[in-house]
Amino acid sequence: MLQSLLTSTADDSSESEAARSDAARSDTVSRQFLGTPYGAHTLIGSSDVPEQLVVDVEKVDCFTYADYVEALKRSHTRDEFLARLIDVRYKDGVVAFENRKHFFTDWSVAAAPVATDVTADLSDNAIASLKNLNRKDSGGAYLPGLPVVARTVTYIPNDRVDADVISRLRTGDYVGAYAKDGGLDVTHVGIFVSTPDGPVFRNASSLRAEVLDIPLVDYLKTVPGIVVLRAGG
Repeated sequence: MLQSLLTSTADDSSESEAARSDAARSDTVSRQFLGTPYGAHTLIGSSDVPEQLVVDVEKVDCFTYADYVEALKRSHTRDEFLARLIDVRYKDGVVAFENRKHFFTDWSVAAAPVATDVTADLSDNAIASLKNLNRKDSGGAYLPGLPVVARTVTYIPNDRVDADVISRLRTGDYVGAYAKDGGLDVTHVGIFVSTPDGPVFRNASSLRAEVLDIPLVDYLKTVPGIVVLRAGG
């Protein structure tokens, strides 16, 4: 499947970069995964297990799906893809558990950010919330062996994501479901895509056990709010 995914990006490269927008590449690549089975815990590494660079496009969870799409968007060969995947998934290009970008907003705060947090730019109703990432509200850590990180996470409450906000979203934006828990930034991630049938949330769903499109307005009813990251074109 990886080769077919790379072929789809190579086909896109027949057009000039100026003619091929980031949105079109995001749609093309992410669409290839529709119907791919959901697979949890595919990454290998922990505080006491050496990290490995895992590439498994045959099954994905919401975060590995985002990793692969973002890496594939700018790759035409396997070597390019692997190099890009390391940059997307790890801080400072170092394949190690402590360098893995475990939290969605790690993409926007790393020294070499993968994406920009545009949440506050989308709505005057965005709310900033101070989080202690990795600290469970009930006690303990989500990721043993890693530190607690204080971070302000900005989100738009679901009842404030109106037609105006949706009109400001771009195909390829990464949309996270804001977490009420003080130790998480989001609980789920997907990709915004504008389709002829309306805006959708393209995601690897554990409930539906596959990658699929869900009407965005329907998905918004199920989450407290959204955090939006936008990768560069």
